[in-house]
Amino acid sequence: MQEQPIDLITTDEQPSIFWQDEILQVMYWMRGEGFGEKVTVAELKKFLDTSEEILAANLSQLAKHGLVNFDFSDAYELTETGVKEGGRRFADEFDGMLKQGHYECNDPDCDCHDPDSDAQCKHFAAPHVH
Repeated sequence: MQEQPIDLITTDEQPSIFWQDEILQVMYWMRGEGFGEKVTVAELKKFLDTSEEILAANLSQLAKHGLVNFDFSDAYELTETGVKEGGRRFADEFDGMLKQGHYECNDPDCDCHDPDSDAQCKHFAAPHVH
C-alpha cells in the first residue's frame, strides 16, 4: 500500500506551523502599518489565502500558546510575546527585502536617497588623495 502525501498547509482544519507563522507575521505587519491592533478572521482572510476555518483553528492554537488574545467581539490581538514572536518571524521572512539598498547609507538626508540626484553617496565616495 502506497502512502498518500499529506498537505500540512491545508489538511482539514488542523492547526499547522505554516499558518501560525503566516498569521503572526500578518498580524504584526497590520499592527505596524496602523490597520489596528485587533483583527478579525475575516480581516486576516483578506491577506491569507485559506479558509476562515483554518485561520480560526490556528488562531485558537496561538491563543493556547499565549501569542494572541481573543475578545468577545470576535477579534484577536497579539500579546506582548506574540508581538515579539511575530516581529522575529517577520524579520526572518523579509530579511533580504528590509536591508538598505546597494550603495545607500543610513543618512536619510544624503543625496543617495534622492531619486532626482545623480550624486554619489558621500559616505561611500573614495577619499580625496593629494
